[in-house]
Amino acid sequence: METRRVPTGILGLDDMLHGGFLSETANLIEGAPGTGKSTMGMQFIQYGITECDQPGVILTFEEFPEQYYRDAASFGWDFQAHEAANTLRVIMTSPEVTQADLQRLHGRLETMVNQHGMRRMLVDSLSHFERLTDDPIELRQVIYGFVNGLKRLGLTVILTRENAALLGETPDVEEDLAFVMDSYVLLRYVEIRSAVHKALLVLKLRGSDHANDIRQYAITEHGIEVRSRFEGTRGIMSGSPTMTHAEAFAAAFLPSGRTS
Repeated sequence: METRRVPTGILGLDDMLHGGFLSETANLIEGAPGTGKSTMGMQFIQYGITECDQPGVILTFEEFPEQYYRDAASFGWDFQAHEAANTLRVIMTSPEVTQADLQRLHGRLETMVNQHGMRRMLVDSLSHFERLTDDPIELRQVIYGFVNGLKRLGLTVILTRENAALLGETPDVEEDLAFVMDSYVLLRYVEIRSAVHKALLVLKLRGSDHANDIRQYAITEHGIEVRSRFEGTRGIMSGSPTMTHAEAFAAAFLPSGRTS
């Protein structure tokens, strides 16, 4: 019997995930600034509260709760009303404080999760753990302990991570950190014919099959929408895609780039 799915509510992404993330897993979303990592996480929380009867919590290591209220409101999501109804908590904290809390029996986070029946979490962002140590092996152990602590609480978690590279490959250290996650979604800017597009790829989904194609997505007034796959180009996730022979032929010899 397949493990229960937790739908994200993000149009197109659930299709790529064959129904959603697996229950009680840690799911990394990585991308450059402005690619919509936090928006994707907030949409996951919003959908859980309004459509799945799954209260959520947002742990932020940088932004004040008011910033999330404003950002959510721009998409029509009333996070303040959710907090008033005890279906959401937005907590500004630090990696050190959260780590110590998870190591305590009946800590603050555990008590809150149990009291309000929290089932979803957004951690924004995992990048702040990097200031705890310069040793990549120690960093992996720290994050592994943190992630396991969250999963022990019965939470399905999205963790964001910033990648400073606007275009290009993922450095080895980031791939190493992704190894401790149950799924890994990569967001990238790509330039095609002098226009910048947003691309999404599900790199892994532990314990399940998933779509392997690269798809375009957009940040709309209603949140993230994952759209059609990229066609006719190679090297999308490198940031410097090139046309296939068929597309180059069409562009050179057929009106308006038609292939037939």
